[in-house]
Order: sequence, then structure tokens, then C-alpha cells
Amino acid sequence: MCRQLTKRYPIIQSLLLSITILLLFNILSSSTTIVVTAIKNPPTTLSFIKQKSNNNMVSTRSKADPSSSSSVLRELKDTISSQASEINELKKELKAISKQSSNKQTTEKAAGVSHGHGPPVDNEDIIDYASKSFLTIAFERVGWLAIFLFSLSFTALIMNGFEHTLSKQIELAYFVPLMAGHGGNTGGQAVGTILSALSAGVISRKDAMKVVMKEAMSGFTMGVILGSIVGPISHYVMGISVHVSTVVSVTFPLLSTIAAFLGSGLPFVCVWLGVDPAVIAAPAMTSFVDVTGLLAYFLLANKIFELFGMEL
Repeated sequence: MCRQLTKRYPIIQSLLLSITILLLFNILSSSTTIVVTAIKNPPTTLSFIKQKSNNNMVSTRSKADPSSSSSVLRELKDTISSQASEINELKKELKAISKQSSNKQTTEKAAGVSHGHGPPVDNEDIIDYASKSFLTIAFERVGWLAIFLFSLSFTALIMNGFEHTLSKQIELAYFVPLMAGHGGNTGGQAVGTILSALSAGVISRKDAMKVVMKEAMSGFTMGVILGSIVGPISHYVMGISVHVSTVVSVTFPLLSTIAAFLGSGLPFVCVWLGVDPAVIAAPAMTSFVDVTGLLAYFLLANKIFELFGMEL
């Protein structure tokens, strides 16, 4: 009877076909693989439409079954809810992967990975140290030590240049080893601190100016504290004259500042030149501090002696 109606009234056939296509499009958009569509009339139900692998559509007639329709809806709801839960799980996994990647980048930064701030400290010598013989180590270092030994010869020239001052004030000679030792200790602390920070990736070449200024101010502060202690002790305990004790007290801040400045700056210079700062920075600092510290000591002595009205 339905076929006779559709043949007699083609508009009914077109209407049914349009409704079927519309329902089919809406259900397919929810990503289901098998779609069942029922068009209800009072006496009958027109056809089941199934999506097959060959994309052919087949229409059949059947009786309306309310329980079957409700079970299909329930199954669709369960499928949608399961897909939603899977999507949430995927989001969680993506978030965890992103967090692990961020932690890895942070670890690489802490390990000294360079990020456009110049090359990291070369640790190849440290890694190969266990396999090196004592002769290899000696020949690698003796050249630099010879250069710095030659630079230390300038201290002898300085002593000769101020021989007249030393002959008038022999007490100045008592504190020459003290000044040299203190300069080396102050600079050694700065060198060790900067090398550790560079190897750990805490600082890089772009931080050089800030780090050097901070270390220089720290050295000046330490020099003021120690100079205010050593000067009075040398005068009241050791019996050193007031003018020489004053020279010692004033020289300590300047010497500490120079030592901290060189001790913090030379490792950055070594990294910039591409040489090993662990081998070069410390002896270079010692040589430069000895020369500049001794020169500053005698120049300040001459100025202070003039303030005290002493002829040299």
C-alpha cells in the first residue's frame, strides 16, 4: 500500500527521502559506525538504513519496536560517554608529557646547556682526567706556569723601584708577604665561586658584568673589615708605627677589591677565549694580584707618609 501511494504521489516519496537523508546526516555527524533510522507512521515503520563497508544503502520495512529504539539510544549515550572519558584521559596524558618536557628543559639548563649566551664551560678535560698520565698533565700546565712565573718577575722590579722607601721604612717589608697572601686568598675564593657557578649553569657570559661588580663590592667590604682589625693589632700589639699601620689598614680594602675583581673576571675571559679556566684563571689571578697589590701598597705608603709629613 505504501509503495502504491509513493508511486501515485511522487511528492510523498521525495518527502520521505529528504527526511531520511536529513536524519542520516545528523546521526553520521556524531561519529557512529552503524546508524539505524526509523520513520514512524501509525500502522508501520519504514526501513532500516545501515552504513556498510561498500557504502550501499538498503531499505526494508519492519514493525515499530519501542524497546529496541530505547536500547539503541542507550547504546549511543554509552558510546558518547566512553569517548568523552577517553578524550579526558588523552588530555591528562598530554598535560603530563608537556610537564615532563618542561622539567627536562629546566634540567638541561641547570646542567649548563647554552641558550645563546656563549659556549658552556668545556668539561672535556675533567672527563678525561682519570685517563691522563702525570706527564701529560705536567706538559699541559707547565707552559702557562712559565708565563705566569715570568709575570711574577715584575714584583722584583717593583721592590727595586721602591728600595729607597723600604730603606727609610723597613717596617713596610714585614707586611709584603701578608699582602700577597691575602690577595691570593681573596682572589682564590672568587675564582672557585665563579667556576662552580659556570659549570653548574647558574651564570653565563651575559652575567659577567653583574657578577664581577658584585664580587668587587664584596671584596671591598671584606677588605674594610679586615683592615680595621689588622691595622690596630699591628700598632697596639706588634708595636708597628702609626703611619705604617695606617698604610696596612688602607691597603686592605683596595687589595681585596682588586683581587675579587680579577678573580671573578678572569674565568669569564678564559671562557670567552675558549681556554680552560680551571687551569689558567687561578694562577693568572695570583700573578696579577701580586703585581698590582704590591704596586698599590707602595704607592699608598708614599702618599700616607707625605700626609704624616715624612720625607722619603
